Amino acid sequence: MVGGLALHQTQPFFPPPPSQNPASHVSEDRPREQLSCLPPPHQVKTMEEFKKLHARFIKLGLDRVPRHAGDLLLACSLSEWGSMDYARSIFLGLDDPGTFDFNTMIRGSLFHGDPQGALLFYPEMLQRDVKPDNFTFPFVLKACSRLLAFEEGLQIHGHAAKHGFQCDVFVQNSLINMYGKCGEVERSCRAFEQMGSCRTVASWSALTAAHTRMGLWGKCLEFFAMMTREGLRADESSMVSALSSAKNLGAYDLGRSVHCSLLRSFTGLNIVVQTSLIDMYISCGCLEKGIAVFEMMSEKNTWTYSVVISGLAMHGEGERALRVFSDMLHRGHEPDEAIYVGVLSACSHAGLLDEGLRCFDRMRLEHRIPPSPQHYGCMIDLMARGGKLKEAYELIESMPAAQTEAAWRCLLSACKTHGDLELAERASRNLKELNARNSGDYINLSNLYAEAKRWSDAAMTRREMVDQGLVQTPGYSRVEVKGKMYTFVSQDKRHPQRREVYEMAYQMEWQLRLEVYTPDASQVLLDVEEEEKRRMVAAQSQKLAIAFALLNTSQGSPIRIITNLRMGKDCHTYTALVSTIFEREIMVRDRNRFHCFRHGVCTCGDHW
Repeated sequence: MVGGLALHQTQPFFPPPPSQNPASHVSEDRPREQLSCLPPPHQVKTMEEFKKLHARFIKLGLDRVPRHAGDLLLACSLSEWGSMDYARSIFLGLDDPGTFDFNTMIRGSLFHGDPQGALLFYPEMLQRDVKPDNFTFPFVLKACSRLLAFEEGLQIHGHAAKHGFQCDVFVQNSLINMYGKCGEVERSCRAFEQMGSCRTVASWSALTAAHTRMGLWGKCLEFFAMMTREGLRADESSMVSALSSAKNLGAYDLGRSVHCSLLRSFTGLNIVVQTSLIDMYISCGCLEKGIAVFEMMSEKNTWTYSVVISGLAMHGEGERALRVFSDMLHRGHEPDEAIYVGVLSACSHAGLLDEGLRCFDRMRLEHRIPPSPQHYGCMIDLMARGGKLKEAYELIESMPAAQTEAAWRCLLSACKTHGDLELAERASRNLKELNARNSGDYINLSNLYAEAKRWSDAAMTRREMVDQGLVQTPGYSRVEVKGKMYTFVSQDKRHPQRREVYEMAYQMEWQLRLEVYTPDASQVLLDVEEEEKRRMVAAQSQKLAIAFALLNTSQGSPIRIITNLRMGKDCHTYTALVSTIFEREIMVRDRNRFHCFRHGVCTCGDHW
């Protein structure tokens, strides 16, 4: 159902056409001199001009001639200056609207941003016994995809098959796209497979977009590779999907190969592709390459600036992010919520307290953007990093009640960084009062208890989490080696090279101990011997990923790792020492930001 619509309804949307047609004998062969003085409807530039032209068509009786009425309808519904209300009045004046007229109204409604209105024309079309054609179904399915109307799309799929369009390329491509946007990836794949040898670049593009939208980035890249192996030249849309997948996987080599394909295939790249390139490079740790693409762009929009500012924030380049923000305002771009999340995040990651406070005030007072939970979270994080936990607490107290859950969570995380157990307990109590159900809240408090050697409280907090039915998100680390992604979890025993990896990790730890490194086993809450705790810490996913990369990459080549957890102090110290001893540049993208280790120094400046 969409707005109460069911495709099988029996009542027509408009009164049936009159039985008598007074203009049915109007000839389409009007004398040419009557038409020669009239401009074609598609050449009209304004609505006022169109109304005058329409009046002259009515005067000549041409508005009842199907061919001329169709031209009027097409111009009014598909022009930038057009009006669907006026187009509807023309449509209602038609005695016997045909398939072309219905298609025009459906298409026009989509053009003017009314997919629900577009979808409503389809059942009326069926009620009037107007037969849909191979143009009708792509338009109607596009309306379903915009509305995420899976049930209606499923019915229309059946209608398309009934009318013999199950092998039509445009209909099938529309089905792949519609199912993908509705989250039905398996149905997208089935529609794709049914096309056989009739698949086009648009078919592959719709399929890759469907997988990217669902976070199936590895499958997206597999399909992209299959498309190129079949000799098809990928279009910009499929390349954007591939770039998005490479970005999320941290697959720099794959993303760079897509960039090379773009340069070979297109003489100029549009703003969407260029922004996707920037996002991919920055998210894979190659900040300067992303900035180089940004600086070469002749045209930039708010999304482009948002990607760059957020990317600089992730890399701890707060001052550069503020300069880009200033340049954006100077060029007349209006900031939005996302821009300010990036700006405040940049201030937080770089420890720019005063600048962050000024930007927060400017957002509220100058640009009239009400703070969202993300904005408050950035401010609380910023204050906490500056040691102003009390001020952060007072800010939360002043917030709208509906937004406080994310804020208390942010304060709890900051308390872990600064070791403020008393305030962490207060934040935890407030989260429980709000009925928050997040395993991370319990884990942060438990880890704080462990650092304070309050083992019983730490164990009780973990037990409470389990009793609540909350499950900790498994940690993993992903590393790219020779263009292929490898994923590790803690205590990983599945990898084919596990013996070599564990031997390498063991050797690494002994070399680090010569540099006065001591593994932090305080967060292992299991009742086991201290040496066993140390072995468990040594087999954390990030450490295994580094060991694997050292084994399988050439001396001096950089190592790029993505982890879904926030990097802890032990891993940070460990990775910094590895970068010195093995003379490697190691880039780690954790849940919040980038850490780039060179010669034992991290770009985060210990602000993480």
